[in-house]
Amino acid sequence: MSDGPSSPLPYRLVATDLDGTLLRSDDTVSERTRAALKLATAAGAAHIVVTGRTVAWTKHILDSLDYRGLAVCGQGAQVYHAGEHRLLTSVTLDRQLAGLALAKIEAEVGPLFLAASRDGMDGDVLVGPGYRVQEGPLPAVPITDPGEIWSAPLNKLYLQHPELDDDALAEVARTVAGGLVGVTMAGSGIVELLPLGLSKATGLSLAARRLGVKAAETIAFGDMPNDVPMFGWAAHGVAMANAHDELKAVADEMTASHDEDGIALVLERLYR
Repeated sequence: MSDGPSSPLPYRLVATDLDGTLLRSDDTVSERTRAALKLATAAGAAHIVVTGRTVAWTKHILDSLDYRGLAVCGQGAQVYHAGEHRLLTSVTLDRQLAGLALAKIEAEVGPLFLAASRDGMDGDVLVGPGYRVQEGPLPAVPITDPGEIWSAPLNKLYLQHPELDDDALAEVARTVAGGLVGVTMAGSGIVELLPLGLSKATGLSLAARRLGVKAAETIAFGDMPNDVPMFGWAAHGVAMANAHDELKAVADEMTASHDEDGIALVLERLYR
């Protein structure tokens, strides 16, 4: 990470993760955080959402926030223009490589429960037998034949194990299949296989280039290991109090939790 911003503004780009960061536990954004983001944008900074969710699971939230800018979705696979409701870039997972990676992981730990996110603005999330879907309003399509997962282009594959915890499963996946696919953990029960080399950092760098902003002018907020690459790219990484220890270890700063206006506390200090 660099020492600091090169702009008269504290930072010209504010990058925020969604779940566990910008969104509170009830999936809303507090009025104080909304006001702090408006404070930053009024000063001339751009705000960009960077989320592991695909566009299909993100666009309704952006619409509810009246968010009109760019968003990086799907762990960096998709750059989406919220104001125009248009997908600008999309990277898909090589299904042959993903199948080989899955076979290697299952050879090590036994059968896995699977889900998959199909490509596109309205791409379905397919959920196979045994996969535990988190409660909430996000749509998912249950399938009985795991072979259906491979029938159309995918952004990512989700893995769960009947006994291993997320950290252990992600570690095994990286060890045996890390040369074929990317592996990240985005939340509780959310271990993902991605196109090799893809991360929030790659998607954010593409979006920032479109905005004419550099890494040295960026502050990033997050809470999970999938935010580690974004912190490595940005000049300043801020971990929420509720963050995973892996992210806290690389953060430049800690703030309050997503339920206690952690983003607002930092932005109010920087932009007032």
